[in-house]
Amino acid sequence: MSTPISNPWAWVPSLYFGQALPYVVVMLLSVVMYKDMGVSNTDIALYTSWLYLPWVIKPLWSPLVDMLRTKRWWIVSLQLLIGAALAMVALTMQLSSFFQMSLAVLWLMAFSSATHDIAADGFYMLGLRQQQQAAFVGVRSTFYRLGMLAGQGGLVFLAGKLSERTGDIRFAWSVVFGVLALMFVALSLYHRVMLPRPAADVSTVAGADVAPLHEFFATFASFFKKPDIALILGFILTFRLGEAQLLKLAVPFLKDPVAAGGLGMTTAQVGIAYSTVGVIALTLGGLAGGYLISRLGLKRCLWLMVFSVHIPDLVFVYLASVQPASLVFVSAALALEQFGYGFGFTAMMLYMIMVSDGIHKTAHYAICTGLMALGMMVPGMISGKVQALLGYQHFFMYVCLMTIPAFIMAALVKIDPGFGKK
Repeated sequence: MSTPISNPWAWVPSLYFGQALPYVVVMLLSVVMYKDMGVSNTDIALYTSWLYLPWVIKPLWSPLVDMLRTKRWWIVSLQLLIGAALAMVALTMQLSSFFQMSLAVLWLMAFSSATHDIAADGFYMLGLRQQQQAAFVGVRSTFYRLGMLAGQGGLVFLAGKLSERTGDIRFAWSVVFGVLALMFVALSLYHRVMLPRPAADVSTVAGADVAPLHEFFATFASFFKKPDIALILGFILTFRLGEAQLLKLAVPFLKDPVAAGGLGMTTAQVGIAYSTVGVIALTLGGLAGGYLISRLGLKRCLWLMVFSVHIPDLVFVYLASVQPASLVFVSAALALEQFGYGFGFTAMMLYMIMVSDGIHKTAHYAICTGLMALGMMVPGMISGKVQALLGYQHFFMYVCLMTIPAFIMAALVKIDPGFGKK
């Protein structure tokens, strides 16, 4: 029996806060942790980029989330599993083979998180009317960014301070992952009570005269039969081509000594400048982007947002050239870059929702996000070697050149003129 859909404010913020945390842990917090442990930039970029794979291939099992149980069940169950995985990472910190063991557990967490994303995004589209989806995309983005702030801001700062006070880096990171584990157990319990039960949240094969295997393959086929599929694929795959490479080396650049081309910041300072001030700016940018699209529509905002995502990459070229020592100045520069990225990335979120509309919207959105992850994973894997070859200053110039394909695809892609507008 279904119950009325509750106030979206009771569950949209917490759902996307919870969606952000494991992604931040796997893709960003792990970079800081391994840098603190003395792992090389090349290994950090290579192995943490491989952790993108579950998000890349999640479309392969996304139909199962539609076919088996409800999205609500998947969300609650996977949040509990992610909490257990976070606790396991905390335990690996004291092992001599921590790098291999922690990577193995992070793989488990990545698969759980990718599956959770499928269920959460599907639940969002089932639990809200289309007008609400556009209105709440800013809220969704904001609380996702707040999850990032909690994960890579407050917890990075905590790890830095604990390391300074105890002199034990492994203990500091064990505490951080223990805190995260408790947060996820609490989220699972909260959502077990607070998530609504929309009538549309049912298994697609339950009670239906449909062969599960046929339904599975039909879901994929229907996505790749969409009109202008080549443009859809090109836009999604190239939108973050530059950012994919910058993201992997941003923290190593901030932490590496000045003599090596970096800014020589401590872990705590990175927690303030990049992971706190930067994420706040990212959040504000996302709110502004969602508001503007709701007023003007996605089509009218597209070019402004593409420029907003990519032009601020020049900030890193400047920082690498000047190597300023002022924490305030670096924080302000990072805030500018992150605000532009948050503002512009809203366009991609709404574009994927537009492309995914239809009977298989959960699986199709998962395919879109998987393609976007592929566009992040492959460039990220080589970014460490490119940086080692070019040095930081020329590497960031190269990143700016890598944004050109995104501008080309923005000129070709087709957008519904009324989509996103209230």
